[in-house]
Amino acid sequence: MSLENAKLSLKEKLSYGFGDLASVLYWQTFMLYFTYFYTDVFLIPASAAATMFLVSRIWDGVNDPMMGIIADRTKTRWGKFRPYLLWLCVPFALVGVLTFTVPDFGMTGKMIWAYVTFIAIMMLYTGINIPYTALLGVISPDSNERTTVSSVKFLFAFSAGIIVSATLLPMVKSLGGDNPARGWQSTFMIYGVAAVIFFLIAFKGTKERVQPPKSQKSSIKKDLFELVTNGPWLILLATTITFILFVAVKSSVTVHYFKYAIGSQQLNLPFLKSGTYDFEALTSAYNTIGQISSFIGVLLVSWFAKIVGKKRAFLIFFVVAIFSTGIVYFLSAKQLIWIFIFQITGSLTGGPLSVLLWAMYADTADYAEWKRGRRATGLIFSASTMSQKFGWAFGAFVALNLMSQVGFQPNAVQSAESLKGLVSLFSIIPAALGILAMTIVFFYPLHDKRVDEFITELRERRAASGDDAQPA
Repeated sequence: MSLENAKLSLKEKLSYGFGDLASVLYWQTFMLYFTYFYTDVFLIPASAAATMFLVSRIWDGVNDPMMGIIADRTKTRWGKFRPYLLWLCVPFALVGVLTFTVPDFGMTGKMIWAYVTFIAIMMLYTGINIPYTALLGVISPDSNERTTVSSVKFLFAFSAGIIVSATLLPMVKSLGGDNPARGWQSTFMIYGVAAVIFFLIAFKGTKERVQPPKSQKSSIKKDLFELVTNGPWLILLATTITFILFVAVKSSVTVHYFKYAIGSQQLNLPFLKSGTYDFEALTSAYNTIGQISSFIGVLLVSWFAKIVGKKRAFLIFFVVAIFSTGIVYFLSAKQLIWIFIFQITGSLTGGPLSVLLWAMYADTADYAEWKRGRRATGLIFSASTMSQKFGWAFGAFVALNLMSQVGFQPNAVQSAESLKGLVSLFSIIPAALGILAMTIVFFYPLHDKRVDEFITELRERRAASGDDAQPA
């Protein structure tokens, strides 16, 4: 495929983005509200929720590579990855409603329900999101185009984040009234219908263009060997785990932080109606501002990465995001304006980090094909998603267990020790994890000039062997 033919239409880029608009309606809820839902609405102990998160998410992480292997070996008239958007969108939405349904059972029955629905929703998320994410690696053979598509993907992702941050808690309150459990269930009926429509748009509007070399024989053993010996991918894997820990620890306690450490606030600010704002309004505002700031950051990242390179852009943005997170430890509830300012700077620079990571993962798939003549795009992206889930599982596990150890009690006034733990989990603990992630990414070897060199060689090889794929 020529470089000209590798260029994608705006319509296709936008269609691809709709897949993340659907996915992040759920992922944003998982990141920001799952711990709150289980402790304060579903009403299971924080320690029990922590164990459930860890056990379920480790299994979920393990089955990610399994899904990648399956997707790589799928052959349909629609391609390898796109058909899963069609097949799984409705089951995913239905199980989403069940996950956010609180049954009238005793504690044992509720725990069984929680485990079954939690595992089911995450397996379906894997089944639809792994192929969707892997589609980024085959939608174009051009690295710069994939970076642009990755930017579009995350523009839609942060748009979904804005929707969830701005609407979820208010919708729960509006639809549920004095019964928050009913509000959560009703909200996810609405989210589910929207997600099905968005996934179908992504399925209909995209194509798969990059195929494995025709000479490549199917071998799970070889694919796994190539994966674990792909040095740049291993560095990104470790970076992703620690980066997601940075995000997940803070996200897991955001609602708790505002509910118990900030509380209701009397505000008199420009463009806002003066009055008392409860924790739900403040949390929604905080998360919404963060998502809008991330959206703006994603608009800028492709331009900035082209100037300084993906790796350097990642490091520059990460420094600001880490500082903006850690500094909050030294702020009190009375300094709410500064807490929001650092949310803006942290999100403006932290949001684009995922864009750069996924674009670099696509480069490691090209690197594997260039170095050893094998391509397993689905496996590379699925194992990468596995690292996200491990990071999120351990982040929630750490947060919930620490909350339990310092005496956290839902829907009650917290002790000084409990409040200190919440503030630390919201600030200096994730900042320390961010420093670790930034240290690891220093060793990533695929700078943009090297990527351009081996992609040019790959294009020549594909043309010589007749492997230039046409749109499916």
